[in-house]
Amino acid sequence: MNKLKLRLTIMNFMQFFIWGSWLITFSAYWFQTLPHLYPDKSWDGTAFGAVFSTMGWASLIMPSLFGIVADKWINAERLLGICHLAGAAVLFYIPQISDPTVMFWVMLLNMAFYMPTLALSITVSYAALKKEGYDVVKDYPPIRVWGTIGFIVAMWCVSLSHMEKTSGQFYLASMAALVLGIYSFTLPKCPPEGKGKKNVSIVEALGLNAFALFRKTRIAIFFIFSMLLGAALQLTNAYGDTFLHDFAKFPEYKNAIAVKYPAIIMSISQMSETCFILAIPFFMKRFGIKKVMMMSMIAWVFRFGLFAYGNPLDGLWMIIASCIVYGMAFDFFNISGSLFIEGQTTPKIRASAQGLFMMMTNGLGAILGNMVSGVVIDKFFTNPDHSLQWRGIWLSFAAYALVVAVLFMFMFKDKKAGDEVPVPSL
Repeated sequence: MNKLKLRLTIMNFMQFFIWGSWLITFSAYWFQTLPHLYPDKSWDGTAFGAVFSTMGWASLIMPSLFGIVADKWINAERLLGICHLAGAAVLFYIPQISDPTVMFWVMLLNMAFYMPTLALSITVSYAALKKEGYDVVKDYPPIRVWGTIGFIVAMWCVSLSHMEKTSGQFYLASMAALVLGIYSFTLPKCPPEGKGKKNVSIVEALGLNAFALFRKTRIAIFFIFSMLLGAALQLTNAYGDTFLHDFAKFPEYKNAIAVKYPAIIMSISQMSETCFILAIPFFMKRFGIKKVMMMSMIAWVFRFGLFAYGNPLDGLWMIIASCIVYGMAFDFFNISGSLFIEGQTTPKIRASAQGLFMMMTNGLGAILGNMVSGVVIDKFFTNPDHSLQWRGIWLSFAAYALVVAVLFMFMFKDKKAGDEVPVPSL
């Protein structure tokens, strides 16, 4: 691995180590710990859905806004560093919160700093690789896979140190964000492409060029389904870990490995990602974006369906199989989607376009998934003793993913000449 790729690899590892430190285990902290620490507060599903949706509200505006800043005024790598340093301070404060409403606003601030970094890290990677003559479709996935490894390592650290239900997960994330914030200032320079240009329109001045992508029907449909699929991603992130923790209520399951270390079991999902990321160039070349996205959607159906019938003992294979198909469900949507959007844009709006993609998936999609699921679960799948009907929850999620897949199959058209993602020869 050459020096440039190593530097980008470290960035990707730390980028997702931060998220992996708390994203999957936050639900266990919310449902299993906070009600005992502060029993006079309402730590229910609706409140959790609202707090977890903060990544959606932040993604609705912040990635596009920061993408504009990176395209027009500030180097992307510097903006990346600033965001992570600010995020480190907010993460350090989260364990002090004792009220759901305060948690919402502080988590919203945390997400306002973190969500733009997902698009900014992609922008920095793509710009640096292109500058050195690399093919991003071929050379970026092996670098991005280290982000997934960072997510896995963080989950194992949290689980093995028994921080899944404690505030320690946020202190770990804070330290990682501080390190990456400092490191970001040493990354290859990614200056704004649109800086200093004269005689530009108001639209160009505000960096809203990327929204012109909606003029293409095919791209507009792609963005809409990215939003719908983004909702599915947030469902599994929000409830997967606490689903396994809940089996501890039954004597026959409480000593199972999957119940004692659920984050480690869930990390199989990220391990699977490492394989499917590396397979993206082959699948994109062989099948194209429509079929790759269809594979992702069908994988989401299996992801939820297998959870519905799995358990930590004789049904453990279903839980593991669900985690394996997650790799295809996530990567074939998230990574392939960003590459697809990269192929539809010019350099001057690359950061804005990636920010727009993040807005649709982690913004509108996250809001849709978290807010609606929180209310639906409280209304239809919560027992009088506040326990959850997990099979019904997962089957409803699977049905949702199936409907999205069928609609996408009929509405998204196959590629046209001059409107495809550039894919390298293999």
